[in-house]
Amino acid sequence: MTENERIIRKLYDVAEVQDSRAFTELFTPDGYFWDVSAGQKYYGADIGNVVDIYAKAFPDMHRALELIYVTGDIVVVELSLNGTHKGPLALSAGAIPATGMVMHTPCCDVFHLENGKVKSFHCYTAATILMAQLGVLGNLQAAIAG
Repeated sequence: MTENERIIRKLYDVAEVQDSRAFTELFTPDGYFWDVSAGQKYYGADIGNVVDIYAKAFPDMHRALELIYVTGDIVVVELSLNGTHKGPLALSAGAIPATGMVMHTPCCDVFHLENGKVKSFHCYTAATILMAQLGVLGNLQAAIAG
């Protein structure tokens, strides 16, 4: 296992225990997290918000790492996001109240590392699959309005 793979595995480990501060500390000072499907970029202390958002919506969230590809300072991870929707899921358009539905959503994460820290994290969650699994894809606007 390379050092860059160890760093990324540690990032997932701290996300699993919902430690948003430790998650943020693994980024460079100018690093960022881009939640591509949500259209949100997070910088600085706000990077940990992603961990908090998913922890609130899916308190039993588990990230199942399937494949990890490392080439130099780039690490790509294929995984699934798994959990039960027990709290509000905050989106830029509003929040989806808890549905009680279980998700097993495919995801691909692309990391660029610099000097042992994450410079950028692009998260490509299969949002349409996630919304379908939560039972809100057919009427997303109604789901957000609550």
